Amino acid sequence: MVDFEPLYTTCRAEAIARFVAEHYAFPLPLNCRMLNRGFNDIYLVVTATNERYVFRLSHHRARGIADVRTETDFMAHLVRSGVPIAAPVQTREGTLFVRGWSPEGVREGVLFRALEGRAPDAASIADARANGVTLAMLHNAADAHCASEPLYRLDLDHLLRRPLARVQEFRSVVDADASTDLENIAARTAERIETFDDLTWTHCHGDCHGFNARITDAGDAAFFDFDDGGPGYLAYDLSVFLWAKISFGRKLHAMWDAFIDGYRRVRPITATDFEATQVFVIIRHIWLMGEYASRAREWGSEPVNWIARELEFLKSWEAERLANRLF
Repeated sequence: MVDFEPLYTTCRAEAIARFVAEHYAFPLPLNCRMLNRGFNDIYLVVTATNERYVFRLSHHRARGIADVRTETDFMAHLVRSGVPIAAPVQTREGTLFVRGWSPEGVREGVLFRALEGRAPDAASIADARANGVTLAMLHNAADAHCASEPLYRLDLDHLLRRPLARVQEFRSVVDADASTDLENIAARTAERIETFDDLTWTHCHGDCHGFNARITDAGDAAFFDFDDGGPGYLAYDLSVFLWAKISFGRKLHAMWDAFIDGYRRVRPITATDFEATQVFVIIRHIWLMGEYASRAREWGSEPVNWIARELEFLKSWEAERLANRLF
């Protein structure tokens, strides 16, 4: 018995190395170190022959358990289709993911081949265009893929309504006088999306904000971090890049233009899907707010208190970009 029941535990790198050695056929010994703790825990694993891998240990998230089966099935399809991504690695048993016990319960893990190349430059036209090219390749490959019983569908419930409920629950704790403005913006945004006819549905990366990639020596963008993906709106997948260039005070509109130019070099975008990207910016922002709000018990209210200040961004985007558009 312990006095303090864990909500979340950080696994020692040595324990990750032992776990990987047990489940994957690698030359030993393995060297392991933690790279990052965020929405998942990320570890670098280097084999005795200096091969580099990345092990991702999923957190428990408000949306449910990690959909590693859908994610890795899609990624394996992308590898077969020639899309540049961080390929998942098979276990000794032939699966593309593992599950292991931690004090808080079962957690899912996936091992990926480490990508070579540099981090993208936020202000690089070439890097933005490369991201657009790879996302278009991904969507082309997705046309020949059908997810089998995915846990998540990137629809308005997943992207907007449930995240909004988490935000409102958090706001009721930190701001007793929280207005209904956020609910009204969300309702108008959902209405706008539902007004569009024939929005394209595809398998989304889900988090193509420009930095979930490495830029190769040839200038191509190789993608990683697919755990926010699943079947969903193509316009949402595009909008994540736009959102990343204009949220939190950024004004990198030229990067969006370059991204779309790169995408269109590989795959066309319907006028309806392109118009909808402007609306999905609000949805993406509320989705992120909901993700952070759901981690308040783990991270504390102060690190996520920024979400209480985001109403002004949503109001200004709606007023400047959506109020006079025809839907």
